[in-house]
Amino acid sequence: MPQSYEPAISRATRSFPYELRTFPVRRVDGKISPELSKWAEAVALGFHGDAMTEDALAFYIACEEVDGRMVTGAYLSDAQAPVGAWDAQYPVSTYAYHRKNLNVGAGTLMPVHQITAVTVRPSHRRRGLLRAMMDSDLAQAKAAGIPMAALTASEATIYGRFGFGVATHTSTIEVTVKGGLDFLVPAAASVGVVEIAPVGTVRDLHNEIFERVHATSYGSIGRHDMYRLAATGLGNYGAVEPLKNVRAALHYDASGAVDGYVTYKPSDDKNRSAVEIVDLLAVTDAAYLALWNYLGSLDLIDVITWDMAPVVDPLEWAIAAKRHYKRTATEDHLWLRILDTPGSLAAREYASDGSLVIHVGDPLGHASGIFRIEVVHGKATVTRCPEDGSVEAELSMGVSELSSLYLGGVTARVLLAAGRVREMRSGSVAVFDALFAAPESAHCMTSF
Repeated sequence: MPQSYEPAISRATRSFPYELRTFPVRRVDGKISPELSKWAEAVALGFHGDAMTEDALAFYIACEEVDGRMVTGAYLSDAQAPVGAWDAQYPVSTYAYHRKNLNVGAGTLMPVHQITAVTVRPSHRRRGLLRAMMDSDLAQAKAAGIPMAALTASEATIYGRFGFGVATHTSTIEVTVKGGLDFLVPAAASVGVVEIAPVGTVRDLHNEIFERVHATSYGSIGRHDMYRLAATGLGNYGAVEPLKNVRAALHYDASGAVDGYVTYKPSDDKNRSAVEIVDLLAVTDAAYLALWNYLGSLDLIDVITWDMAPVVDPLEWAIAAKRHYKRTATEDHLWLRILDTPGSLAAREYASDGSLVIHVGDPLGHASGIFRIEVVHGKATVTRCPEDGSVEAELSMGVSELSSLYLGGVTARVLLAAGRVREMRSGSVAVFDALFAAPESAHCMTSF
């Protein structure tokens, strides 16, 4: 069901000739408003997509309405567009959000504010548009009680200045499968049954399977409605027409229930016989290895590639020839931005008990302060301390650094060596790392 919509907001900022307008993605009496249509066209421009057709727009809006997506545009308010150019009803900058949740360990799914569709028209860059939209949106999310914001970035140097920090990575891998995959423990990769299925079956099962995987996967973030189509080649942003070469296979457990799937297609690389994984979800380790065992059995294929593999991958340690598993790239993926420091820190689980006082700097003011973290039986009580000099912080960092540390994707020891955290009391970095040690390597399976 769609989330409840927030009222439309109109804001004007005097420092530049733009008006920010925020409105929900929804149809009224089955029709799409010109305002929403022109906003979507501006997004397509920013991501070099095709010009928007009525069918494509209807396709996108139907999915985004399910997510309760809210969009913002920056519009010229004090100036006219030149004759012949897009008129002032097309936004010169775009921004959107929807809200899902983040797996922060111990079965806890924390509400998160997911930012997407960020563009600025080339002719209006460096005029403070992104900052105006980001500042306003993060303030509203904080006021709404959302403890964390998140995004996946198309560029790596933009979002640190807004307090975001890299929290997870993904790897692009190539697995040589010519002649089949040999497993060190063959029985571990032979649990259950894998069978070919129509991609439409996977589309219909996607949400259920993902929710089961998401509930047990540390670092996973909620998927938007378009994912069930993108995962099966049945549509995506910039690709409304279904792909005709996507195949699907389901994994059935011992009781005959589906607990995983893989979708895949032939690679565009003409220099080798390869298959690309489109999406792979497995509720259990056994299902994961069995799906890979199936991929290894594909005839006429030399290599399987995947650009969303976990950094710590059981497959690498399950196959007999480890050198057949190659990482060709590792890239930042999920970026987090703490908005409510006590709320975010109290939500996650901790590896050990202990206490520490940290100082957090935040130029936007949402997460800043001095905080005492006291962990008992793996759960934290986080108290804001007075900043009158009566309490001395033992460790100091910015909100970007704390956001990167949040899921354990990096240690405070590494950030200390990088000059990004400051230790005021000897040994405090070691205490922090002992508390924040991750239960497993965080992995996000979702781009947005």
